[in-house]
Amino acid sequence: MFSKAFRVKSNTAIKGSDRRKLRADVTAAFATLGTDQVSELIPGKEELNIVKLYTHKGDAVTAYTSAGNPILFELEKNLYPTVYTLWSYPDLLPTFTTWPLVLEKLVGGADLMLPGLVVPPAGLPRVQKGELCAIALVGNRAPVAIGVAAMSTAEMLAAGLKGRGFSVLHTYQDHLWQSGDKSSPPSIAPPLPDATDVSEEKVQGDMRGLALRGEEGNGEACRAHGESSLPEAPEDGSGSRGDPSQDLAEGKSLPEPAKRSGMELQEAARALQQGGFRSVPAEQMDGLLRQCFLHALKCRVRKADLPLLTSTLLGSHMFSCCPEGQQLDIKKSSYKKLSKFLQHMQQEEIVQVKELSRGVESVVAVDWKHPSITSFVIPEPSPASQTVQEGGREQPYRAPDVKALYCVPASMTLLFRESGHRKGSALEASEVRATVIDYVKKNDLVDADNKNLVKLDPVLCDCILEKNEQHTVLKLPWDNLLSRCLEKLQPAYQVTFPGQEPLVKKGKICPIDISLAQRTYNKKVTVVRNLEAYGLDPSSVASALQQRCHASTTVTPVPGAKDGLQVQIQGNQIHHLGRLLLEEFGLPRKHIQGLEKAPRPGKK
Repeated sequence: MFSKAFRVKSNTAIKGSDRRKLRADVTAAFATLGTDQVSELIPGKEELNIVKLYTHKGDAVTAYTSAGNPILFELEKNLYPTVYTLWSYPDLLPTFTTWPLVLEKLVGGADLMLPGLVVPPAGLPRVQKGELCAIALVGNRAPVAIGVAAMSTAEMLAAGLKGRGFSVLHTYQDHLWQSGDKSSPPSIAPPLPDATDVSEEKVQGDMRGLALRGEEGNGEACRAHGESSLPEAPEDGSGSRGDPSQDLAEGKSLPEPAKRSGMELQEAARALQQGGFRSVPAEQMDGLLRQCFLHALKCRVRKADLPLLTSTLLGSHMFSCCPEGQQLDIKKSSYKKLSKFLQHMQQEEIVQVKELSRGVESVVAVDWKHPSITSFVIPEPSPASQTVQEGGREQPYRAPDVKALYCVPASMTLLFRESGHRKGSALEASEVRATVIDYVKKNDLVDADNKNLVKLDPVLCDCILEKNEQHTVLKLPWDNLLSRCLEKLQPAYQVTFPGQEPLVKKGKICPIDISLAQRTYNKKVTVVRNLEAYGLDPSSVASALQQRCHASTTVTPVPGAKDGLQVQIQGNQIHHLGRLLLEEFGLPRKHIQGLEKAPRPGKK
């Protein structure tokens, strides 16, 4: 429905009476939501807008937005939650699971075909035809789409999981999602065993592959084999079809469907293997993971820190304990996920992990007398480490040197090839200018009548000009030529920490972002993000701010981000934060945004 851009007719703040009506409608439509949850979804005083829009097919839709994110939409007097809402309430709708490769097709406007479902060991959720359902991906319970069931679960089983299963209304990454903050799905552990636990041999020998019906209905999704895939309903002696759900319950063997050929099946198999099986020795990463875990518990985590979010344990403590020159990557271990690793540590009775809030796990207890911790020997830090221990004191933080770089794309290689640079070469602005000037002089392209102009040869035309300028622009001033060249190159940056080798990364480095957020009872909190990009430990910054401001601080995962952490400080503490970053840490002002929001003198 929202696979293409829609047209907004109006966007107005909701009235009090409409807010109360919406609450009543939500309560009636979603009986599983309690009163507190409805009040949380439809807040009493916070900003809530009504957006009337028309889809590309002409359907009139009313969307409700809160804090800039669409939370609900109404079509033909039926109320539907968006993925933003489902990420906060993942159990709001019955959820079906499919493979990650299918998501791209759903975003493009395709419906979900039954052969594309992954059947969990407990079986499919029981739904009726026309019932609203959520669709999630293997390994993560956070829904990525919503749709209406085209048939009941019983009919799905009777059909042998063939045919159209769900009419998809809205997906993650569609235009309705893009009208919000564009955050990514959170990581929510599935309630059942992960279907990616299928062995490599099973995938190679039994995988059905993936495909999905397009907009015109060409083709059909083929089944990615799981341990509970459903068979064709067998014929009984009377010619009537048997009950496939009964066959599955009785554990009968499943017939092998016709094998599919072609590049799509090969690509799907290759993608599944790369995503589900380790491409590097997992034993080495398992050892590093355990080492960082024990190191963090022995040296960094204290009893006062408990309960400790598992994401904070990883992001603020375990990563910091990773030896120099090595990179901790859970996906390359045999555990694949932090939650699975911590389950093993809990089985060894080293820690105790509990889900204190919906979908969020925390370490609530640590046995510091456990032999694994007491016998752990802390590795000696290398002299080049950014933080080393000398005389029992920690060296002060030193800001990294950040340089803007420009990478040579394929379309610019002809211009840079004569200077020895290839596709992907990272250059400073001065090197780019020197290369362009050298090329112009070697090819005698300086205008004889005006030394400030450069004649454009075919190479410069292809690299610098737009298509509509190819036959009209013959010369350019030097400054225009150089600025255009920099714009055509791909941005990158180099970060050099004291005593360490430079790191080159693509894109532009995100500045440290400081913002103010409003909480309940009009209380303000200062939020700081992107500290890790500059080598700053969010927990250390939070501790320093707590001492400076005499205010409470917390470290939490950044909403919608996979690994990022943010620091929250009670009140408007931007003035203190600015002094800490600029004066004590020595970070350049150009790498910090939001300092202008500091309170004026005399104001709190």
